[in-house]
Amino acid sequence: MSSKMNATSTHDGERVIKKYPNRRLYDTATSSYVALADIKQLVMDGEALVVRDAKTGEDLTRSILLQIILEQEAEGAPILTERMLANVIRFYGNAMQGFMGPYLEKNVQAFMDIQSQLADRSKDLTALPLMPNVMGNYAEQSKNVFIDLQEQMQKHMQKQTEQMLEVMGVKRR
Repeated sequence: MSSKMNATSTHDGERVIKKYPNRRLYDTATSSYVALADIKQLVMDGEALVVRDAKTGEDLTRSILLQIILEQEAEGAPILTERMLANVIRFYGNAMQGFMGPYLEKNVQAFMDIQSQLADRSKDLTALPLMPNVMGNYAEQSKNVFIDLQEQMQKHMQKQTEQMLEVMGVKRR
């Protein structure tokens, strides 16, 4: 999808929030101005949304979401430790940068799936003995994500090696 898309158009049923030059945010679904806290609540509610520059149509969603995360991190008990943030920064420009985002995304999704399962099972106190199974499932999902990442890395490295050998004029048997 083009980042210069019309600021009021949607795709896949996303709610469109327009960001004006005066830094105000306008929710086109409710025809009202909103604050970052309102956008945070939409995200918490699972609402699909996109934030677009009202003038250019540029997609500003990532920027707004990062702004919300920054505010949340400053409020008290941060999720992202300094060590973790430093490690993430180290991946920028690294050959593995392309793998880091999907890896983190899959792990966070696996964690959320387990959290949802625990919430569902906690409604029935007789399900408490099943807790070790849920955590085992999370560990299994995490392991599978890691194995997928390793396989992708191996394919990537193999492809790079083949390209390098080809450039050097070395033929593989």
